Amino acid sequence: MSHTEEPDQDQPTLAPASPNAGNGFILIVAATGLVGIAGYLITVWVPNLIGFGPYATFAVFWAFTFLVAAALTGIQQEITRGTQARRPGDTTRAGQAGKFAALASVVVFVAVLGTAPLWQAAVFPDHGWALVVPLAVGAASYVPLAVLAGSLYGVGHWKALFALISIEGLLRLVLVILAAYLRPDAATFAWAIAIPFPVAVLAVWPFARARIVGKTRLDVSLPQLTWNVSRTIVAASAMGLMISGFPLILQLTSPGQPEGLMGLVIATATLTRAPLIVVGMALQSFLIVFFRARAAHFWRTLLMLEAAVIAIGVVLAVAGYLLGPAIFAFAFPNEEVPADWLIATFVLSSALVGALCVSAPAVLSRNAHAAFSAGWIAAAATTVVCLLLPLGFVEKTVLALLVGPTVGVLVHAVYLAVVHKTEPARA
Repeated sequence: MSHTEEPDQDQPTLAPASPNAGNGFILIVAATGLVGIAGYLITVWVPNLIGFGPYATFAVFWAFTFLVAAALTGIQQEITRGTQARRPGDTTRAGQAGKFAALASVVVFVAVLGTAPLWQAAVFPDHGWALVVPLAVGAASYVPLAVLAGSLYGVGHWKALFALISIEGLLRLVLVILAAYLRPDAATFAWAIAIPFPVAVLAVWPFARARIVGKTRLDVSLPQLTWNVSRTIVAASAMGLMISGFPLILQLTSPGQPEGLMGLVIATATLTRAPLIVVGMALQSFLIVFFRARAAHFWRTLLMLEAAVIAIGVVLAVAGYLLGPAIFAFAFPNEEVPADWLIATFVLSSALVGALCVSAPAVLSRNAHAAFSAGWIAAAATTVVCLLLPLGFVEKTVLALLVGPTVGVLVHAVYLAVVHKTEPARA
């Protein structure tokens, strides 16, 4: 298949969305900052309350949940790319996003429950189905959240997006902390992690529907949307495997490691990589819109953003080397402190993932679904291969975090420089 899609010849020209990107960037970064702080508090608070050993179980469920959610952000990215303002009098493709959300939710719920016998014993050996059910509910609920977010990105309804992102993240903080104090068992934590997905949609939809229902349409038919989504989900799954799901694959590829060491490495990687990675992931849909609106200055925009990400990463890595051990000793006074070089390396690896989080939406904004997927898949595959090497646990973890995203950026760079360097972006 060609790296671009054929334009839709049988439908009227769409009115281009014209979101206020400046306000959008501020609001999305603000919401991301709030959610990032909430995530930091959870990562620091929970292990302090229950210890690094039990935290490893918590972290694995968290990782699995957000691995699935990260995969389903492929829906959000494609809905963002395909959503356009509807011209007056145009009634084609009414309600397709809603139909897709309903059908996909059912498919996801059935898929999680149907495949659970194959993996629940390995992933949740001590809790089994008590964690599978909240995982299935959370995953299915994430689908309408992804469709709603993609639609809001497509029309530039930044205030509603701010509310959607903030409610989901802050509610999870409240529920997890309540669970930690009132009933700190794995199943309670699982429901505390899953419930914010549907609640956020129910809270925001009454205020957002006026900007979406009857005023937007998708630029492709439902079958084409499904095909496009299937490809972006593959790429998003690879992204999730490297980021949200990293604790999960770390456990599966390194069986037998002491729980304390596993919890220490997971907590260190999560805390040190979060500042750049959380922002990069949260801005994926925004960057699709951003690159699409600046097609005439594509290369300058791409190179400036990549340079900024790397520069910020280097500065944070130096800060991590100098200050990281002291901060960890303060945050976890009863636990082992990771080495300064390990903290700095983890931070540097987040800059490489951040660079991939810039190159990926740049490629997708040019409607190059195959190249978009190839970059993330190559990065994820390289990460897993590195974790399977016969090296020490810490050494192969560091190698995986550095080499994986580097390979993904190179794949996107080669595509953009060699294949797509002169072709205009196409919706």
